[in-house]
Amino acid sequence: MVDVTKWPLFSLMTPQELSVIRRAFVFGTFANEAIFITTDDEVYVFGLNCSNCLGTGDSLSTIVPKKLDFLSGRKVVSLSYGSGPHILLATEDGELFAWGHNGYSQLGNGTTNQGVVPILVSASLLNKKVIEVACGSHHSMALTDSGEVYAWGYNNCGQVGSGSTANQPTPRRVSSCLQNKVAVSIVCGQTSSLVVVDNGEVYGWGYNGNGQLGLGNNGNQLTPCRIAALQGLCVQQIVSGYAHSLALTDEGLLYAWGANTYGQLGTGNKSNQLSPVQIMTDKERVVEIAACHSTHTSAAKSQSGQVYMWGQCRGQSIVLPHLTHFNCTDDVFACFATPSVMWRLLSMEHDDFLTVAQSLKKEFDNPETADLKFCVDGKYIFVHKAVLKIRCEHFQSMFQSHWNEDMKEVIEIDQFSYPVYRSFLEFLYTDQVELPPEDAIGLLDLATSYCENRLKRLCQNIIKRGITVENAFSLLSAAVRYDAEDLEEFCFRFCIHHLTEVTQTAAFWQIDGNLLKDFISRASRCGAFKN
Repeated sequence: MVDVTKWPLFSLMTPQELSVIRRAFVFGTFANEAIFITTDDEVYVFGLNCSNCLGTGDSLSTIVPKKLDFLSGRKVVSLSYGSGPHILLATEDGELFAWGHNGYSQLGNGTTNQGVVPILVSASLLNKKVIEVACGSHHSMALTDSGEVYAWGYNNCGQVGSGSTANQPTPRRVSSCLQNKVAVSIVCGQTSSLVVVDNGEVYGWGYNGNGQLGLGNNGNQLTPCRIAALQGLCVQQIVSGYAHSLALTDEGLLYAWGANTYGQLGTGNKSNQLSPVQIMTDKERVVEIAACHSTHTSAAKSQSGQVYMWGQCRGQSIVLPHLTHFNCTDDVFACFATPSVMWRLLSMEHDDFLTVAQSLKKEFDNPETADLKFCVDGKYIFVHKAVLKIRCEHFQSMFQSHWNEDMKEVIEIDQFSYPVYRSFLEFLYTDQVELPPEDAIGLLDLATSYCENRLKRLCQNIIKRGITVENAFSLLSAAVRYDAEDLEEFCFRFCIHHLTEVTQTAAFWQIDGNLLKDFISRASRCGAFKN
């Protein structure tokens, strides 16, 4: 769990004040400003207030949090900041608000007047639903729910993607080769912009003096250009530092490019890279990457939860990923980044008291309080009949007087393995599943049998995170067998993206003939076999 008091700004807050914080964000040139959202969706700010970036209506600094009444009750989904700093904030309703520094029209309101309070950004975004925002040094980007990308503000290097270097006073759709693409993620470096589209391709534009666009050269780009070196890879996450970039593929492979003065590429040296190079090849699968446009620090988290950091770390240049004791990438930025900003809007959890959910979790598999036990593979799992009846329709039916099981103190289970059935019962107490992808297939079978749709979705997400070329077709087969449509589509797309490798695996040639015919037919309709 993240401890927000690792950021000095929050260290003066009392436990009671901290307990109501749901999301938090530390930003600014020296990490001297902060925003937090409470459990009842109130927005508070405090700190130095450079360029009116707190949005309080004045230029006064404050060490005591002040509420932004204008944003009261609005559910925040995305937040980003520039170097001025200026702030962009998107709400669950798709509205976009901006305030702070506006010397280059980065607030998107058509003027260069500083925004002393949050203003609604409309113009070309009117009737558009914004789902994600990103800020560079003095330019801004927004992503809509339809996959359109808009940019505005400072444009000296083409970072707005308009085809010129004239500043853009209001949001303008980034078109060119993105015209018919569906964007799924946006990030900004200081003066560059990157976008991931739904087929895993990455496009970049803007300043490229250090190779941060990954195009194989160091020439600026005034319009989006596809990163050809990532051809054949399906990128799921991308982040940008001050002048470097990281990309994570659907196979958990990590690529880095751009500036490397502080070793932020993790290549073992300080040479810039004009094209993406794979790093951490000797480590296990990577599941998350982190960087921020105001720092030269990089971080990554592996599948087993190990957190690595590299680049500029408290003044040192770490040129290879260094294993830390941290539980999350956020801690890297709290403790080692300069400035110690947050790389993303942070979600909080609290464990200073036991909620109902936490109490239930604590009592799972507790023989002292249980009134029922399951025997699976010769091992016992201790549960509470009332909890099972409340949480699961299957058990509601089972514990009726006309079922034999209702009178039993021990129920034998022989159709599922112990890890699978224990995870299922634990899910009923915690709403969480912790299983390796291989076991998650068995749990998906159980969830299908018991009509537990939410559990099915959780299993599908675990399987997605564990998909590889070797197991992709086996997972596709399981998805079809258990009628998991979303997982089936994901596995199918993965197989298409890695068609040559997948068709050379043993799993591909061991599957049912009908499924193979269906796959070939479907792949053909998608144009997979075109020359």
